[in-house]
Amino acid sequence: MTGSPPRLVLASSSRYRKALLDRLGLPYVSVSPDIDESALPGEIPDVTVRRLALSKAQRVAADFPEALIIGSDQVAVLEGRVLGKPGNHDAAAAQLQAMSGSETLFHTALVLLDAASGGSDSAVVPTKVRMRTLSAAQIERYLRRDEPYDCAGSAKIEALGITLVESVHSSDPTALIGLPLIALTGMLLRAGIELP
Repeated sequence: MTGSPPRLVLASSSRYRKALLDRLGLPYVSVSPDIDESALPGEIPDVTVRRLALSKAQRVAADFPEALIIGSDQVAVLEGRVLGKPGNHDAAAAQLQAMSGSETLFHTALVLLDAASGGSDSAVVPTKVRMRTLSAAQIERYLRRDEPYDCAGSAKIEALGITLVESVHSSDPTALIGLPLIALTGMLLRAGIELP
């Protein structure tokens, strides 16, 4: 006997997004959407993240035609320059040095796609993060401890990265980690999912 198809699918392989979605206590499956996450020429960050979040959900929807698909994406912008995932120690150190004493704007997009109808609900949640003025020694110690090489902005706010931060301003505190749960909860309720 086979089980029923999943009602909720997370179009992501991110361990951070999975941990956040686990908080809601809903059954779901997680599938990597495997898309090109490059910005289009001239595309502004909040448009990029919304497009990528929808593209992730659409890529996964073909395999789950009756499910609600969650797509999310995030871009960090410092003084007009997009900061990607650093990928290695040296790039992370350079990002943190550039962010030291400055404010970075994180755009986190969320899409809930109804694969059956093709309809979707979406939001872009901005988060302003001001970093403390950081010394090279502080940056080095932090990177050796947290190794945030897969995080845009090179800091894990949910871990030791909080010590680097002077302030965070957002309407949805989990947006910075990668999945805005306040916005998602509203979308799920509108889609008929009972919470809590």
